[in-house]
Amino acid sequence: MSRRSRRQTSNFSLAFLDVMSCGFGAAALLFLLLKHGIDENREQLQQQDVSEVRLLEEEIRVGKEDLVRARNIISDADDELAQAQGLARQIEQELKQQRSMMEAMDPEQWNEAIKKLQEQLAALEKEKQQLLAEQREGENVQKFVGAGDRQYLTGLRLGGQRILILLDASTSMLDERLVNIIRRRHMQEDIQRASPKWLRAQDRVSWLVSQFPKDSHYQIYLFNTDARAAIKNTQGNWLKVSDRDSLKQAMDGMRAALPAGGTSLERAFLSAGGLDPLPDNIFLITDGLPTQGLQANSQNTISGIERLELFKKAVQGLPQGVPVNTLLSPMEGDPMAAAAFWQLAQHTGGSFLSPSEDWP
Repeated sequence: MSRRSRRQTSNFSLAFLDVMSCGFGAAALLFLLLKHGIDENREQLQQQDVSEVRLLEEEIRVGKEDLVRARNIISDADDELAQAQGLARQIEQELKQQRSMMEAMDPEQWNEAIKKLQEQLAALEKEKQQLLAEQREGENVQKFVGAGDRQYLTGLRLGGQRILILLDASTSMLDERLVNIIRRRHMQEDIQRASPKWLRAQDRVSWLVSQFPKDSHYQIYLFNTDARAAIKNTQGNWLKVSDRDSLKQAMDGMRAALPAGGTSLERAFLSAGGLDPLPDNIFLITDGLPTQGLQANSQNTISGIERLELFKKAVQGLPQGVPVNTLLSPMEGDPMAAAAFWQLAQHTGGSFLSPSEDWP
């Protein structure tokens, strides 16, 4: 073979090898690309499978908890059913016993049983009414019954935590008329204490005390030319309404007092300011304007204008912001008293009452 033919054979062989090498390289590259895509899809599928498995596990856990809860509810229901069945059996037995007793009783026994039940019902109703009456009576610190067991409705501002009663104990409290006042003040002390006007004033104090709140404090002052406590040595001190002994002492001290002397409303109001703490409600029981101030009147007579001036001066000694409730028993010769005490009620935020002779 010639040299030319050998060269041609060699070139052909190299070209064929190049083609084969490129083919193998392309195949290898294509294989690598396909394999990478398969691996990514496989990982995604695995992650999805894991998520679904976890979701199923959570649902299984919740289902188990619900199952336990349902079993507990069923168990409780079974217990309640058993109790209900036992109670039903007990009621059924009692009904059978009642039927047996009813069948064994004749009509006369029935009538006797009904009569006994009616008597028991009447006794219970009577006991209930008695308890209600005792409860109503216990709401007051002491009992006060007027003529014919009357109940009273007034415009007085009752109540308070520190209540002061000022009772006029001057000579004018012996009667409504001047002539009778002069006559009575020369009589025996027992006759003076039995004066209807004085007894009515004391009854009004007793009625007011019966309305006191149980948890409050009180003081009772009697005033004429001076002001003094109904219980000695308690001047300036508050007493507890709940203390029945001191309340009785105050009532006894008031009943033992004798109307005498002039009327110094200024001393009464100044004594109210001497209490510590100050009162939050004042009840004034009097029959007219004052006849003197801190000093005795040097003259035997006093005009209505002068008495009104003494009243205005006395009001200046009142503690500020304390309501004054006046119970006025008018007497002859003092026409300006009602208007003055009515204005006092308006000024202090209190009330004014001029009761009839049969009150309380």
